[in-house]
Parts: sequence; C-alpha cells; structure tokens
Amino acid sequence: MHFADGELPADYLKYTYRKVLWILGGIVALFLLLILSISVGAVTIPPYEVFLTLIGQNVTDKWDRIIWNIRLPQALTAIVCGAGLAVAGVAMQSILRNPLASPFTLGISNAGAFGAAVAIIFLGTGRMTSTTAGAVMINNPYLTTIVAFIFCMLATIAIITIAKVKASSPEVVILAGVALSSLFTAGVMFLQYFSDDAQLAAVVHWTFGDVGRAGWSEFYLMAGIVVLACIYFIANRWNYNAMDAGDETAKGLGVNVEQLRNVGMIVAALVTAVLVSFLGVIGFVGLVCPHMVRRIIGDEQRYLIPGSIVMGGILLLASDTVARLIVAPYVLPVAILTAFMGAPVFIYLLLRGYNR
Repeated sequence: MHFADGELPADYLKYTYRKVLWILGGIVALFLLLILSISVGAVTIPPYEVFLTLIGQNVTDKWDRIIWNIRLPQALTAIVCGAGLAVAGVAMQSILRNPLASPFTLGISNAGAFGAAVAIIFLGTGRMTSTTAGAVMINNPYLTTIVAFIFCMLATIAIITIAKVKASSPEVVILAGVALSSLFTAGVMFLQYFSDDAQLAAVVHWTFGDVGRAGWSEFYLMAGIVVLACIYFIANRWNYNAMDAGDETAKGLGVNVEQLRNVGMIVAALVTAVLVSFLGVIGFVGLVCPHMVRRIIGDEQRYLIPGSIVMGGILLLASDTVARLIVAPYVLPVAILTAFMGAPVFIYLLLRGYNR
C-alpha cells in the first residue's frame, strides 16, 4: 500500500488521536476535580460558586478567604507536586531503563527527611506547643526547608559522582540510591533516638508529606521549577524514545547518551528535592503514575511524558481531597493515603506485568 507524500495511514492517525484525546480528557477531568476539591471540606462550598469565584464573577466575598487563601493554593500545590513527581519518575525509568526506578530510588526523599531532622533537632526549628493532638509546629519552616534542600542536593551530587566514576551504569546508579536511602534512614533513626519528645514529634510531623503546608509563595517557586522541568523532558522526548531502544541505537542516531542521562538525573533530582524540602516525603506518585499511563497509552515518550504529568496531578489531587474527607473534621497528611493506595496498586501492576 502506498501513501502520498506527507500523508499518514488512517489507522496510525486514529491510534495517535486516541492518545491525544485521552490526555485532553485527563486535563478536563483534572479541572473538574480541582473545582470539586475546592468545594469540599469542613465548610462545603457549592461547586458553581467556586467556579464563579475563580473566574471573578462572584459578586459576594462570602467564600473568597477560604478559596483564595486556603483551598486553592493547597489544590494547586497538589497538582504541581503530583505532576513534578510523575514527570521525574517517568524520566528516571527511561534514563535508567528500569521500571522500578523513580526519584525516590535515588534516596533523595530520605536525604531531605534527614536534613529536616537535623534542622529540627540541632537548630531548634520544631517545637510542641501543648500535649493535644495537632500541637506540633515547625516554627521556622524556611530554615527547615533550606537544610532539607541542601541534603537533597548533596545526595544528588553523590549519585552523579558515582555515575561518572562508573560510566553512568544504570545498575550502579540505582544501587547507589538504595545505599544512600538506607544511610539517611539510619541517620534519621539515630537522631530520633537521642531527641526529646518535642523534637521527636516535630521530626515525625515533618516527614508526613502534606501539600497543605505550602502557601502562595512556596507554590510559585515549586510551580516554576516543575514547569521548566516538564518543558525540558518534553523537549527531549525523541531522545528518550531512542534511549528506550538501547544506548548503542541511541548513539547511532546521534544522541549523546551520557550527557542526556546525567542532565536528566540532575533535573529530576532537582524537582524532587524542591518538592520534598517544602512538602515532606510523598511516596509512590513518581513510581506508580508512569506505569498506570503505560497501561493506557503505551510507552511512546511523546504521549507518556505529558500523560504522566496529567495523571500525577489527578492522583495527588484526588488523594488530597479524600484525605480531607476520610476522617473529617481531621485532615490526614496526603502521604499516608498515597502510601496506602500506591503500594497495592504497584504490586498489582508488577504482577500483571509479569503474567504478561
């Protein structure tokens, strides 16, 4: 069968349109979920009034303070964090050619937790105001974030150095991440053992990942980093497709594999470090979302990367919404819910994959 110049087969167009429609449908679903997430909580706001408020058409300021100061930044932070962790995860899985790879495989989240523990215990950034529930406070969140970020980047530099010494072997990078994760986990346990009750409570409180602790200023910083990272990974989608076929094939197509792998690792680690240092440890999003999208639209990076970005936003926003309702009026940290959901879903995906 012959096709005219520039003409594509109808079956191929149908195949690609289906992927594009799925991504567009995910964006619409994400917007509707955003409206729903803002409307529910301790105070229920009608979704129609939420929409009018967001577009500036609501003539009353009845809900303005709740929507603009509390729920909207929290919901947008959940979307940005989910998208950032998901795009970092899908990039790592392609870079390392390992379906179990994710930013957390590199030990970055544990490094951030260790940095926060150092700030709380040695710099006094955490305290307990009373013996009642919810009385643990981080009285200097910016200093805690800075120290956590420093340790995140130290872990990243260590992994990049090891990768260069061993010629960027994917196996070596993953094993180095596992070793660093164990090292920083042991460090957190060591600090907790010698801390007092107030310090211990503050450390545990910080390690519970929670998107509700970010305000507008933190959101803008995280959003800027995540958007730039998404642009970088989408711009290199064809290179990642080539790397999926093997390093030799990619080199034959003119791809600088080592440079692409190292820069990709740095960008993914930077995204994870910023998110973890502001929000705490939120696991499984970067690990599960790419697998979920692969089951739906396949492995092609042109669609897998944007699809994972959308799915990450949906998953974390939905998790945060449920976390605010499941034990209302108390609000669960979203990391607890993602761990409960992510572990069985990931095991299911692994078993299903191996059965195939």
